[in-house]
Amino acid sequence: MKAIFNPCILQGKLNAPSSKSMAHRFLIGACLSKEKCNISGIDFSEDILATIDCLMSLGAEIHIDGDTVTVNPENFMKSSAVLECRESGSTLRFLLPLGLCMGKEITFKGSSRLFERPLDVYEKLCLDNGFKFKKSKNSLTVCGRLKNGEYEINGNISSQFITGLIFALLYLGEESRISIIPPFESRSYVDLTISALKSFGADIYFEDEYTIVIKKSTLHSFSGKVEGDYSNSAFLDAFNFIGSDVTVSNLNEDSLQGDRVYKEYFREIAKGVPTLDISDCPDLGPVLISLASLHNGAILTGTDRLKIKESDRGQAMHEELGKLGGGLVFEDNRIIIPKQELKTKDVVLFGHNDHRIVMALSLILSKFGGTIEGAEAVRKSYPKYFEDIISLGAKVNLEI
Repeated sequence: MKAIFNPCILQGKLNAPSSKSMAHRFLIGACLSKEKCNISGIDFSEDILATIDCLMSLGAEIHIDGDTVTVNPENFMKSSAVLECRESGSTLRFLLPLGLCMGKEITFKGSSRLFERPLDVYEKLCLDNGFKFKKSKNSLTVCGRLKNGEYEINGNISSQFITGLIFALLYLGEESRISIIPPFESRSYVDLTISALKSFGADIYFEDEYTIVIKKSTLHSFSGKVEGDYSNSAFLDAFNFIGSDVTVSNLNEDSLQGDRVYKEYFREIAKGVPTLDISDCPDLGPVLISLASLHNGAILTGTDRLKIKESDRGQAMHEELGKLGGGLVFEDNRIIIPKQELKTKDVVLFGHNDHRIVMALSLILSKFGGTIEGAEAVRKSYPKYFEDIISLGAKVNLEI
């Protein structure tokens, strides 16, 4: 799909899309609860649909009515079919340890890019325990029987590995501990996991800064609403810093989402040339690059994990900015966004099959006009993105 922009100013009010991060966690928590649960306020992005499909393949009964999902987990973990993860890294990393609790082969399938992304934490776990771990271009088959106990995991990798292990150890039902080897990046996402699971009665806590205790817990039913998403709201709010007037509602000011820092970071970009640490909020990388490119520049630190997302996000933004006369400078674990004079040119920008790259490029093209090829990538996390910005006055034509 092509998104063809003309220069425009956005104005109006929108509710924030619901948090994909919390939706994943509530859906899996509902399956672990062993009681019927209702989770409302869900946006059915490709990633969330992948998690729902996989939970159903594992035996959960799931019914969708509007934005509400009813989960009956009575038969959860009693089936072991092929799990179709599509392109969802969260789905794969959250559910793989649960697959290792079953004691029989289970296969995860997905895009080739999904299996290019790191899984070494789980590969080592399988190797250390004598479990099967067989990966191909589009699939991964594992077999093992994980046990409660003491686990150690590096803190400078994706927090999704830690979350996945928490799910599995909670399911196994006896006390366990996870020791985090510092530095501990993206802790906010682990806090989200613990918060979500406590809604179902889980007894999980940080014993100290680097030790997570998962106690034996009797989980209960929970019905609740998924809060608004700071990650995707950042792409809407960014328009306010290039001349638009957009109000984004439905955001929890007390949220544990690490990406809530975007408001502070945007203000710093508008004031000068800040140095911003994104090690705890890598999903903000593309929008920060776009916004800084339209102001006086910035320096982003903690950028290594941008390389292992849906695309190499730093390199992807560099390539697309280059088509407009700009570009980035790469150093060890940091990216410099120079002050640059972007100009509209008769070129087509490419979305790199990455939802956040498409949305970040949209910000720039709202100033200059132009075309994004592969704009359908927004369906991964924010399927209504173009519908929403058009409702605010964005001049965008979509061509299939």
